[in-house]
Amino acid sequence: MTAIWGVTFVQVKDAVAIYPVFAFLAVRFVIATLTLSVPAARRLDGLGRRGWISGVALGGLLGSGYALQTAGLERTTVSSTGFITGMYVVLTPLLGLALFRTPVARVTWLGVGLATAGLALLSGVHTGGSVLGDLLVLGGAAVFALQIVAMERFAPRHDAIALTFVEMAAGAVGLTAVAIALGELTVPRGWTVWGALLVTGVFASALAYLFQTWAQRRLDATRTALAFALEPVFAGIFGFALAGDRLGAAGWAGCAVILAGIVIAEPAAAQVLSRLVRPRPA
Repeated sequence: MTAIWGVTFVQVKDAVAIYPVFAFLAVRFVIATLTLSVPAARRLDGLGRRGWISGVALGGLLGSGYALQTAGLERTTVSSTGFITGMYVVLTPLLGLALFRTPVARVTWLGVGLATAGLALLSGVHTGGSVLGDLLVLGGAAVFALQIVAMERFAPRHDAIALTFVEMAAGAVGLTAVAIALGELTVPRGWTVWGALLVTGVFASALAYLFQTWAQRRLDATRTALAFALEPVFAGIFGFALAGDRLGAAGWAGCAVILAGIVIAEPAAAQVLSRLVRPRPA
């Protein structure tokens, strides 16, 4: 999921340079809704009133977060957007503690601290972003953190596919209304726009948030946010490879520190990494 999100920063920045932001987001969420419509059709009856309310609330948060993030991305760089978005690693446990008094283990706080230090190294990289763009992205990060905290509450109570479908549909309705009100909604043209819409709609929205809903039936919000901290790492890597951004020693050190924080806070991550680097028998 985080690798897909990381590469889409480059695609979305190119697309919104030639197609309006809210129109792009509206079509993206419509595609995501259509992607989940068939598997969700038979599951919606079992969702219940609370499930629908939960899905609509999650969709509202997600749509708002993407509106802020994409508007910021239009005004700043790929790397800056990825790095600042990663601040939800810090904001998620704080919001969980403030809103629901969710306890956070000491080892998890250590991981959050390391991830924060890594983000600080990354944010120190000069990438040419504007202050307004960076502030919009930071607002989006705060909303995403709230979405992760809310998902921790809702995901265990409802069917993952049905809940994600309602979340995508609510986001589509809200963003489409804004795009129409602004007079931005037109038929997308060109492969740059359509390619970004298909990748973000199908993979970075429908499937990615379905995976998030499924995963948060098993993981708490803080551990989920730590896993999501890989998003700015991938954004930096793809920004370097595809958009001409340059990280330097501090940037790459920040990526390494973020990874260390994830491994410390999430033992499963350490197990996966150990399997990846373990020599195969001759």
